[in-house]
Amino acid sequence: MLQIDVISIFPEYLSPLKLSLLGKAQDKGLVSINIHDLRDQTNDVHKSVDDTPYGGGAGMVMTAEPWAAAIDQITNDQDEVDLIILTPAGEKFNQKMAETFANKSHLIFACGRYEGIDARVGEYYAGKSNFKIHQVSIGDYVLGGGEVAAMVIIEATTRLIPGVLGNPDSLKEESHSITGANDEVLVEYPNYTKPASWRGLEVPEVLLSGNHGEIAKWRKAQAERRTQQLNKE
Repeated sequence: MLQIDVISIFPEYLSPLKLSLLGKAQDKGLVSINIHDLRDQTNDVHKSVDDTPYGGGAGMVMTAEPWAAAIDQITNDQDEVDLIILTPAGEKFNQKMAETFANKSHLIFACGRYEGIDARVGEYYAGKSNFKIHQVSIGDYVLGGGEVAAMVIIEATTRLIPGVLGNPDSLKEESHSITGANDEVLVEYPNYTKPASWRGLEVPEVLLSGNHGEIAKWRKAQAERRTQQLNKE
């Protein structure tokens, strides 16, 4: 079972993790998702988790000690832990990374806010033999915090765990799982359902033919065309 812990100052933001396939996966015991309030690790009356940055500059930086206290509380020296720090400065998340995370045993997501988390948090846990640190971004833009990014990564990762999807074959022909010439990763071909004619638009005849060989060729060609079109934009 994959254990996932998410640390945030807005735990209620993460309530969608209880819904749909993720909720069912937790009910089945395929994945465990626990949400932790970072402010529970503070001692002052204001439950402060940030301070001004050394060197000056706009904004506030999240202090190291509450993060360390939260992480220490949910781990021990025997755990093999992948600590995922969400940051716009991180490595771009992709399907290959999701596949890697799906094969891990324990993921911790650090949902930073403000100008981010004191860099020493990542440095400290990188020095521990049972931790692997990942600085991860979901795109070339800045969000208000890491919660949305954590949910994106968790959903993309957990759906790859056997038993989470009702039909595991659906993973085989979806975007970023199909390969073309020279092992190029392709996006998925267009899909259609009933009725065959809708508002003057027709389903391609090949899909109605019952010829599975021709259908497979058409789908491959469409996936390649879509991918080339996206790469030009």
